Amino acid sequence: MSGSNLPISEIIKKGGRESPEEDGPHVKRSRQENYKKAKELEEARKAGNAPAAVDEEGKDINPHIPQYISSVPFFYNTNQPTLRHQRSHKPGQKHVPLDIHLERGVKVQNATKFRPGACENCGAMSHKRKDCLERPRKVGAKFSNKDIAPDEVILPEIEHNFDSKRDRWANFRPEMYKATIEEFDKVEATKRKLKEENLKKFVASTADDNDTDVAGPSKPKDTGDVAIDNSDDDDSDGEDEDEKYADKADMPGTKVDSKQRITVRNLRLREDTAKYLYNLDPNSAYYDPKTRSMRENPLPDASKAPVTATFTGENFVRYTGDVTKVNEAQVFAWQAAEKGIDIHLQALPTKTEIVKKEFEVKKNEYNERISKYITQKYGEPEKQAKSTRELHLDQSETYLEYSRTGKIVKGIGPIKPDKLDQDEFNNTDEEAATSDPRTDK
Repeated sequence: MSGSNLPISEIIKKGGRESPEEDGPHVKRSRQENYKKAKELEEARKAGNAPAAVDEEGKDINPHIPQYISSVPFFYNTNQPTLRHQRSHKPGQKHVPLDIHLERGVKVQNATKFRPGACENCGAMSHKRKDCLERPRKVGAKFSNKDIAPDEVILPEIEHNFDSKRDRWANFRPEMYKATIEEFDKVEATKRKLKEENLKKFVASTADDNDTDVAGPSKPKDTGDVAIDNSDDDDSDGEDEDEKYADKADMPGTKVDSKQRITVRNLRLREDTAKYLYNLDPNSAYYDPKTRSMRENPLPDASKAPVTATFTGENFVRYTGDVTKVNEAQVFAWQAAEKGIDIHLQALPTKTEIVKKEFEVKKNEYNERISKYITQKYGEPEKQAKSTRELHLDQSETYLEYSRTGKIVKGIGPIKPDKLDQDEFNNTDEEAATSDPRTDK
């Protein structure tokens, strides 16, 4: 089989003939034969028995490329196999070199006179007046010829590729980091010097303390020694403060930093029992080591006497703060929605809060009216309690006998107030009002 330089799609379109001259009355092949011929040529190219197709640049086309990639679109108007439609169409595209450095913010020497074509506001040649970032002057540089702004360096326009856009080290100069290294070196040298001075002072103070212990406290001191001792006193004061903070560090559950003069308290005292040690049963309350929390009660039997229990779980935190208010608002929204009021706690939280406040105000007003009405009708309960207390303390001629349970056995007890008006008969029905319902008499 002779190799053909036409793409498979073109062979199928032309009915199996590679040139128009082959068309004639004696050459008629079916579509199935054309497709079979194209597939045989494709298999031969893949097996290496037929030469590979060559594009317009003289490069071989890999026969293993799928047809949906190698087939040429109709608008290319080409009969040669090519992969030009799969390549970039930007002519002369070059990669950005790695050593390129773009100077930003560099300004050249200022001009002394206004130049034609420059910015009328500041006088720079690198931009126009509409692009000027300087504050608009009262008299522009075009008319004043003063304070001509320097020209900015116009950077070249570079078309970045995928990697150059995301280059984290672009425009980085290693010598810029030398200043940071020098600064850190100076800090370390200063720390080393201070540490040596403190060590020398500490050695001198310990030597003086040993001398005073050997010589005794009654040894006279010279003026020079006084000055030295004063400096030692200052050091000793600092040491005393360190000792003071160090003494506090002995307390359990505390951490002391003598340099910062602060005391940090840990989350719990070390003598306290850890939460996960109250109940060692693996099926008891779950302890979350990440948040250091135990929601349930590790000792459920101790819930009957929570006063004596040292730890009863952390579920009580879920009902502190505004949790109860949110639950009340949710119940109110449900009840109001059942009665036809269009409110929802999650969808309309502001409306729900306003409606709830209005409802509470009206409810309080209604309760106040009811309490005033009851007070006007039956009197204030404090005065009634006071009067009954006085009656209990005073003597009276009423004779009462009580049982062991406190019930009245003999005599008439205190009359309970009735909500109905006494001695008032409606429709002159005195007999019905005075009759005994138990005897109907």
